[in-house]
Amino acid sequence: MKKKILLCSLVICYLVTLFGNIRARAEENGDVPEQLYARSAVLMDADSGRVLFGKEESEIRPMASTTKIMTCILALENQKEGQIVTVSGYAAGQPKVRLGVREKEQFILKDLLYSLMLESHNDSAVVIAEGISGTVEAFAGLMNQKAKELGCMDTHFVTPNGLDGSDDGGIHATTARDLAMIMRYCISQSPCREEFLEITRAKNYQFSDVELKRSFYCVNHNAFLDMMDGALSGKTGFTSDAGYCYVGALERDGRTFIVALLACGWPNNKGYKWKDTRKLMEYGIANYEYRDVWEDVTLPDIEVMGGVKKEAPYETQLYIPLRLKGKEEILVLLREGETVEVETDLKERIDAPVKKGENAGKVRYLLDGREIASFAVVTDQSVEKRDLRWAVEWVLHLMLMQGGTEAFMTP
Repeated sequence: MKKKILLCSLVICYLVTLFGNIRARAEENGDVPEQLYARSAVLMDADSGRVLFGKEESEIRPMASTTKIMTCILALENQKEGQIVTVSGYAAGQPKVRLGVREKEQFILKDLLYSLMLESHNDSAVVIAEGISGTVEAFAGLMNQKAKELGCMDTHFVTPNGLDGSDDGGIHATTARDLAMIMRYCISQSPCREEFLEITRAKNYQFSDVELKRSFYCVNHNAFLDMMDGALSGKTGFTSDAGYCYVGALERDGRTFIVALLACGWPNNKGYKWKDTRKLMEYGIANYEYRDVWEDVTLPDIEVMGGVKKEAPYETQLYIPLRLKGKEEILVLLREGETVEVETDLKERIDAPVKKGENAGKVRYLLDGREIASFAVVTDQSVEKRDLRWAVEWVLHLMLMQGGTEAFMTP
């Protein structure tokens, strides 16, 4: 019995040591961050949209109130100047967390965006959705349309506030990757990105209903804004199905990172999302730097079929030089050891006539098989076509060079 206990102890010690060594090597080489609490997680480069680290990043899960980043950006993009919205009975009956709006009350829509993003009020989300699209169902359609435009093919919206729900299209859910892509759009691609950042970074906000009968005060509950230098934006979320969720962005030394977390613990583990966010952000800051990956590519001359040059009219094989069209700098966020592959895709030959600057192919820069940049390859000379018209003009040219038509007449 003692021998068995001793043997089991030795095996456990060996496995612990082995796992520790593997983990230590992985962390030393910058391969993975430390153990995460979230079931799904993504660290994304906001400039390129590339996933720098993923954990079950394509698993479809509920996303709770992180939904509200899509609600906010669509409201900003579709609102009318100074738009006023009226509270419906359905909106007033939404569950906590609530602003406490009352049926038939009126608000300036933009004021409710602070309620939406700072306090995560569910009733405000419905008032906003109905104000933009008329009904929650119509607004969900707008959300799903935008998701598809952004390439978020594993996302389905049912509610504007993130409360768990389902319809004929499926359950209200997304993936960590898709959620990061939506945040990327909100902070860097939307025409209303500056307004989005202004709202989500506000420490607090005070407003009243249109008739000035009641006033409201909102405080930002995004602790990440004070957690790390360069924090840009973020949104928390929680439902019983989704667990704690978070999506946030940080800018540091010209680099912008996005973290998205789904199913990051349940009560009483409210702080897990902040720990995971910090780990992923610090991993990105420590391991990824911009590098110029530009390479001077030697381009071959291209054969021109049926072409002719005045300075060499009798040559039957004709080649002209090519040149690369584009700037000589490509900055890519890379980890140590990552390399970019350069691939040329050129036409074997081209038919005359050819104009200078005509397309003849391209040079592609690939990272992990994905194109990150491309530059056109164009012709560097013009070439005429050897046809009947050219032949007649050439004969006339020879005649003039030899003193006119008399040089071709017999005495």
